[in-house]
Amino acid sequence: MAQEKVGRIMAHQVPLNYIFYIAATPAKVWEGFVSPESNRILFMGAELEADFKPGGSMAWVGPGPDGKPVAYVHGKVLRFEPPKLLQYSFAMGQNDRMSRATVELVPETEATKVTVTHDEWAEDDTTYTACADGWPRILSRLKTLIETGKTFKPH
Repeated sequence: MAQEKVGRIMAHQVPLNYIFYIAATPAKVWEGFVSPESNRILFMGAELEADFKPGGSMAWVGPGPDGKPVAYVHGKVLRFEPPKLLQYSFAMGQNDRMSRATVELVPETEATKVTVTHDEWAEDDTTYTACADGWPRILSRLKTLIETGKTFKPH
């Protein structure tokens, strides 16, 4: 019985949770998440194409290896409440298995608390590991960009 329980737990993709504090107002941090300018910087030239309303499409599109546009990430807006909550379905590349990303911004005295929860993973979603590695990089790059006006290469 213990073996069976362990097997089920290990097969389940646990939610990814990250908390960062950025020395800026929620409005400025919000802009960092949704503005075309910051997205181009954060995602090495990829454009955020989004219809920011529940049910609207979202995609980060950039040049592929052959130079043609490719959607690196795609999904749908689930909740859009500027400047405090953005929730969207998420799939990478050609993957059709959707997960859910939630970004919450809460004002602090001199900073904004940024909480990212990436959950509702399919057990066989192969992009889980890439997201577990990618979120800390993205959030660190965003924090640096907002606080200093520049950032660093992701790898």
